[in-house]
Amino acid sequence: MRTAGFFRRATVVASLAVVFAAVLAPIVFAQEAAGAATANRSHLISVALGLGMIVIGAGLGIGKLAAAAAEGIARQPSAAAQITGAVNLPLFLLEGVAILAEVFAFLVLIL
Repeated sequence: MRTAGFFRRATVVASLAVVFAAVLAPIVFAQEAAGAATANRSHLISVALGLGMIVIGAGLGIGKLAAAAAEGIARQPSAAAQITGAVNLPLFLLEGVAILAEVFAFLVLIL
């Protein structure tokens, strides 16, 4: 079961990302209030790097899912419908998380 290990690692990485964001959010917003007098544009670089990491992470995740689905269909062509159905839900969830992350990055840019 190679895919079970992948989903376990993906869950751990997603959990660490949420914890990382929850821990760093107060620090980032507290520093913004302290430096509000100066017109600092360093958040633009942070948003650009964040968007790049979002796209790379989503692309890697979708690629792994597609590769595993193609390998499963190649091994057992009669189960193509079941494999495709099982891959669709995690794929949609991954895309949804990537879109939400992009929205949050743009909110950081705007606010």
